[in-house]
Amino acid sequence: MQDNEVAARLELAQAVAREAGGMAMSYFARRDELAIETKANPQDVFSIADRNVETRIREMVVDVFAADGFLGEEFGVTEGSSGFTWVVDPIDGTSPFIFGLPTWCVSISLLHEGRTVAGVIYAPPTDEMFACMKGAGATLNGRPMKLDAETTLSTGLTGLGANFRVPRETILNFVDGLMAIGGVFIRNGSGALMLAHVAAGRLVAYYEPHMNSWDCLAGMLMVREAGGWAGEFPDGDRLLDGGPVLVASPGAKDQLQELVASTTTPAQPAPATNINHS
Repeated sequence: MQDNEVAARLELAQAVAREAGGMAMSYFARRDELAIETKANPQDVFSIADRNVETRIREMVVDVFAADGFLGEEFGVTEGSSGFTWVVDPIDGTSPFIFGLPTWCVSISLLHEGRTVAGVIYAPPTDEMFACMKGAGATLNGRPMKLDAETTLSTGLTGLGANFRVPRETILNFVDGLMAIGGVFIRNGSGALMLAHVAAGRLVAYYEPHMNSWDCLAGMLMVREAGGWAGEFPDGDRLLDGGPVLVASPGAKDQLQELVASTTTPAQPAPATNINHS
């Protein structure tokens, strides 16, 4: 794999995310007309907007890199032969999208031989393009992002994610522990966007006990490339398994690991905290 191969795909990913974001915004403007469907439960929602935006992303990728693989939230896996795979969530934060809140985004990560090498998170409502490439740093609208090493869970704002796969005690215990050390939390409905906010220094950390690869791979690399820490996530043949996501700025890493380890319920094994893909 050559850096220029990754860079060319990252350039395309940003163009694709912007066009897909524009398409999603057109649906957002007339969301009252969308027929809403559910997946695993009444809160796990999607619409024709998710499907059509993912289809457009796939078309644009195939036009340029026909040999690349593709994994999308809505339509699953298409194997490739180049060693590269695009992992896509066309609209992360579908619930906020449907209810008219601006906290949603397009998330695209690029993998090579199962490892994340680049990522893009584009937030159409604010026209913010977060991007990163392994070993080359992370940017917000073209400007480098670099995390402050001093902010802690007690002095910053922590992002939190939850879903039906997770015992509610896991979330309740984490929130109780966070507030006990003086921390506060936010949940905006888009894990990918909150990960981008950690990379931008707006959030000091993010924790979700279970996420899918299309929701988090771009954001996890983004945090690392901005100088932060991200825990391990299933890759390679286990990419479809999903798993826990922990990311933090340097000053909050140890606190986050300790808090998660001390508040995780027996039904949800604590994630490993000593591995950092770099």
